[in-house]
Amino acid sequence: MSYNAAAMIAKDLLEILVCPACKKELEHRENPESLKCVQCHRVYPVRDDIPIMLVDEATIEAP
Repeated sequence: MSYNAAAMIAKDLLEILVCPACKKELEHRENPESLKCVQCHRVYPVRDDIPIMLVDEATIEAP
């Protein structure tokens, strides 16, 4: 597995993760570390290098 120098989430993992709500691609954000859905704009937090992929934990951000 390869790792992004700025983040501890494995690049291989980022390639297979999708939004649990709409099944679309996620983009990695660094400050604060999170994953944002490109379709529905839900933002999933990353805590202790673990993406929290629960719809109830996500916030919705304006496009």
